[in-house]
Parts: sequence; C-alpha cells; structure tokens
Amino acid sequence: GQTTINVTNGKLIRLLVDDEPFDIRYGELHNHERELDLRNGVLRRSVRWTTPAGRTIQVSSVRMVSFTQRAIVAISYEVEPIDAPVRVVIQSELVANEDLPDQGKDPRVGAALSSALESEVHQAEGTLGLLIHHTRISGLRIGAAMDHRIEGPPEMVVESESHPDIARVTVTTRLKPGERLRIVKLVAYGWSSLRSRPAIQDQIAAALSAARLTGWDGLLAEQRAYLDDFWASGDVELDGDLEVQQAVRFALFHILQAGARAEGRPIPAKGLTGPGYDGHTFWDMDTFVLPVLMLTLPRAAADALRWRHMILPQAKERARQLRLRGAAFPWRTIRGAESSGYWPAGTAAFHINADIAYAVASYIEATGDSAFEEDAGLELLVETARLWYSLGFLDAATDQFRIDGVTGPNEYNALVDNNVYTNLMAQRNMRWAAEGVKLYPEKARALGVEADEAASWREAAEKMFIPYDERLGVTPQDETFTEHEVWDFADTSPDEYPLLLHFTYFDLYRKQVVKQADLVLAMHLRGDAFTQELKARNFAYYEPLTVRDSSLSANTQAIIAAEVGQLQLSYDYLGEAALIDLHDLQHNVRDGLHIASLAGAWMAVVAGFGGMRLQKSALRFSPRLPEVLGRLAFHLMFRGHRLRVEVTATEATYRLLDGSPLKVYHHGEEILLPVDEAITRPIPPIQAGPRPRQPPGREPLPRGARTGPTSTTT
Repeated sequence: GQTTINVTNGKLIRLLVDDEPFDIRYGELHNHERELDLRNGVLRRSVRWTTPAGRTIQVSSVRMVSFTQRAIVAISYEVEPIDAPVRVVIQSELVANEDLPDQGKDPRVGAALSSALESEVHQAEGTLGLLIHHTRISGLRIGAAMDHRIEGPPEMVVESESHPDIARVTVTTRLKPGERLRIVKLVAYGWSSLRSRPAIQDQIAAALSAARLTGWDGLLAEQRAYLDDFWASGDVELDGDLEVQQAVRFALFHILQAGARAEGRPIPAKGLTGPGYDGHTFWDMDTFVLPVLMLTLPRAAADALRWRHMILPQAKERARQLRLRGAAFPWRTIRGAESSGYWPAGTAAFHINADIAYAVASYIEATGDSAFEEDAGLELLVETARLWYSLGFLDAATDQFRIDGVTGPNEYNALVDNNVYTNLMAQRNMRWAAEGVKLYPEKARALGVEADEAASWREAAEKMFIPYDERLGVTPQDETFTEHEVWDFADTSPDEYPLLLHFTYFDLYRKQVVKQADLVLAMHLRGDAFTQELKARNFAYYEPLTVRDSSLSANTQAIIAAEVGQLQLSYDYLGEAALIDLHDLQHNVRDGLHIASLAGAWMAVVAGFGGMRLQKSALRFSPRLPEVLGRLAFHLMFRGHRLRVEVTATEATYRLLDGSPLKVYHHGEEILLPVDEAITRPIPPIQAGPRPRQPPGREPLPRGARTGPTSTTT
C-alpha cells in the first residue's frame, strides 16, 4: 500500500515567560482570537494571557503558506508585556517524526506510521536550522531549513542546537512594558525521489535566500496580489446568509490551497489538511474538485489531469492484469498503483475511468486548450473508451450494450449489472473518444486507433442499455435495484450511521439503500439523458432511500433539488455541504477536511441556484433562488473570458468582464454578451411537487434567514 506522512513540522514556536510555559490551560486567559484572512491568505492569532505567577502578556502571530514562493512558510511572532517586566524565552523549532494520536479502527482513517523518516543531516548555527531526512521504504528525501529575523532589545541571547529529529533556535531577552520581541521565521521545504542530499540542501538554501530577499512585507504583498486575481475569477456573493457566504469562501480557499500547490501531483481526498484515507486520491478529484478549478483556476485543473496522464502506463498495466484493454485507473492511489484491497468497493467501481474522461472533456470544453487535448486528453479518452468496450458486451439477444458486475457511486450496492451512472458516463466517454480521433487523425494513428475501432465505440454508445422501471415510472439505479427489499430505516437507530460501520456488506448489498447520490448524480452529469419530468420523479423516489453516509452526496442532492424546484431543500443541502467541516458534521474533521464536499458547496451554489451547466462548449444557466436569499452573484473563467452572473428572485444579469463577445444561454434562450455590458433576463416560474422526505433522522438541518453564525449544534 501507499500512504502519506507528515513532513518536518516548521510551525513550532514555544514561549516561556519567567520560566512559565505559555499554556492557556493554566493561568488566566483574557481573550483569544484566531482569524483566517481569506483575502490576504494568512492565519492570525491574538492572545492576552496572565501567567500563574501574575504576569500579563500579549502574544500576536501571523502565519502564511506562500502561493507565489511555493517552498516557503513564513511566521511573524510578537510578544509584549503588559503590566510588569518579564524574561521571555522563545524556542523556534523544526521537528520530524512527531508522535501522532491513535487513529482507531475507522477504515476511512489513515495509517499512523512510527518514525517513518530517517535522519541524514541535522545542523544549527546562529539563527539557522536544517534537517534532512529520507523515508525508510520509498527513499523519498525531504529537507527543511529555517532562518529568523529578530527585533527586540539590544540585550539578547541567541542560541542554536540540532539533533537527528529536531533543530532549535532559542532567543532569550528581558522586556519591559512598551517593549516587544518580534521574530519573523522563514521555513523552506524541498523534496525529491532522485536528487542527492547536497542538491536538496542547496535547493532549500536557495528558497530561503529568495524569501529573505522578498522579506515579510514582500511576501504579504505577493500573497495578496495572487489572491486578488483568484477572487476576481471565482468569488461567490450570497445575500441573506452570512454563515453560508463565509463557508463557501472558506471552501474555495481550501480548494485553491489543494489545487494550486499540486503541480504534477494529484489532489487527495483531504487535500493537504490531514492524514485521512492515507492521502490517497479517488474519483473525488475528477468529479467534484476539477470542475470547480477549471472554471476558477484552469491551470490547476490541467496540472491534475496531466498527472492522470502521467500514471497512464500503470493504468494500462492494471487493465492487462484484469484481461481488459485500454486503461483501468486505480480506485485509490498516490503514485499510480491500485491501493484498494477490497474489490467490490474498489477496482469494481470502474466508473472512475469515465469520471476521468468527464474531467478531461469538461476541461477542454471550459478552456479550449487544444494543446492539452492533443498531447494528453485524447489518449486518456481513447484508453478509457477501450476499457469500456472490453468490459461490456453487445448482447445478441437484445442488441444492447451491457456493462455487468460493476459498482456505481453508491457503495452500499456492489457488483451490479448496468449501473445507470456507469453506463451513461461510459456512453459519453466512448462518444468523446470517437469524436476526438476524427479531430486529431495523426494522433489517433499514433495511438493505434483504426476506423473500425472508433465505429465500435459509436455503436456501443448508441446501443448502451439504460434500464427503466415501467411499473414505478422511474430509472432504477441498476438493472434490479428497484426489485430489492427497502432497507428497514424505521428500525435503524441514529447511532447506527454510517451504516458501513455497523452492518455487514451482505446486509447492505441486498437492500434498497443509497449511501450517496448515484442515480441523482447521473442526472447532474448526464442531465441530457433525462426529461425534467423524469428527473422530478427520480429525485422523489431516491430521496427517502439516501442516507448520505458520504460527504459526496449533499452537494449533488442540492443541485438536483434546485433543478426540480425544491429550492428550500436545496438550500438545506447547501448548508450541509458548506458547513461539513466548520461544524464537524461527520465528527471526523480531525482527519482532514472534506475537499470534494467543499468543492461541492461551490457547485451547489453555481450549478444549483445558478443553474450552470457546461454543454457542447457553451455555458447554460437556469438560475433560481430560494426565498430566503435576496441575491446571488458569482464569477467564472471560461475560455479566457471572465464572466459575472447576478441572480435575484425575479431576474438574472450577465456581464462579460473581458475578452471578446461570448454566447451563453439563459433558460434556453441564446444571449450574445458584449464586453462590459449588463444583460438582464427574467426568471420563469417553476411548479414543484411536494417536498420529498428523507430516511428518518437523516433529514438535512433546516436553514432559514441568517445574518451571522448560528447556534446550531451538531
């Protein structure tokens, strides 16, 4: 298996006041404020504290992880006495192989490895410290170095020391009221699986030198400029609910951190925020995160997709092992190899291959990046299409193309025949591949695609079997799903969720119970395959069966609820998706943030209330707001254009901020947007049926008019 480990911790700064450690569990805490500044990209902390001996101090810190100098973390740390002279000692450290808490038996939690890093170099001199380690098994080399700028009284002692897993710089001085000690700590990181120890040491020394040249104020200015550009392309404004407004911006900031700092690497399910799922990347990235990035920070989406292309050789080898053609991408991975040990909820979820194809084609439609399409995108589409054609078969008895024995997004029903989500996504995957080889015939020849192979994809797509239950008038999740017994929700207590931790898969696989949106997700990503009336019937059928034991569900349910006119329910689901980590709704935020759910919060706003769909290389909008929200505005990047959309209860206004004129659609009406001219259209009414119910105890928390943080407990 593969797992991620923590790098050397460079955040540590310890304070002692007259030999008393700064620890707010002791003494008296007067105030404590911590603020994540999304505009400036810094974390601020301010504390006023009285020691057990009666000395009061003010501590202020600002921390940033630079977007522009990617190797650099910078911290400003200030101490000031309030009522009496004090002696202060500050210990600034680099620490490797920190002890981690016991992770328990939850299978979603990552492994905690003990002393995974072996020391190669440790140094400390003056204000400098350095640690270089390598991982015991994979041999990856990681280096961290720190330097400090110190401002304070002239009488000051600076000492340094190092050991295999720690480097420390200690500053000691005396302060009177009105004086302060300020330390600016710069930390540089570098890693490689190939470069030598001296090369890594030179790399991080150079990064430190560049940061020293820029200085603290310069780093802040660079960070602000970077974020100004990002928010100009991706900000969301919500009037009527400040809590969700704040949560959606919080979500965007973390998506940015996960994506913008991942050049040539995947975006894990937890981003860079924690050890959950061992740092593995799943379908979450392609299905939920990249659709946000390709419309806000396209470069980051391209980087992640090029990583998918980079691991294509392993995916092709995996397909050969399974006696299939094309590429079988891993369900969970870090470096390209399959890391899932459970077939029914791992490799059998072949839909990940169509999810990757969806991200590839959507990125090309959103950006017009023909260079990526020819260099990497077409090959990804071709190899995944080959997989589908070899995985399925044309049934001679029915003249339909079937895909049997697979697992869809709903992991509570595994190894099923003709999962509708899988079949619809595979259908479009093969169509995209067939269209792509016509656009790039030379590349197609290089990939060995003959005319008859492309024709076979088109035929399979045309004849794809999509089940339908005539008796119920709904689309079954798979061929036999609606024939199964419904899960006994009435006899399931609230503390038995998530079901996977309390019931056997044997129980789950035989029943109508939905872990997360599956057929409902198909209605979002393949909305063209359903009529509006069928979407409403399907949504009403699956709501009472969906328990949302996954963080990937509420956002999709929010989008489809809005589309079928259940606007208040959509709003309730938006709150759940946006607040999943800020309110710790799943009681596991200690393992890291739910990056896909945070991305889904943006999609719930933009694709839900904004009604945004990307179809045939055009943006289509069908906006509608719930009554409690007075206004929605959001920004998009599309094919080099910046677009602003503003929605009220009665009308929508579209403004193209730059670029050449752009064609968009409003509730089916084609509009040609000139540059910097607002065009407003009315919003037609919609007739919604009764609000569908959810399983007992699994209803989303209701939301109403909000002006600030709520007192709701979770």
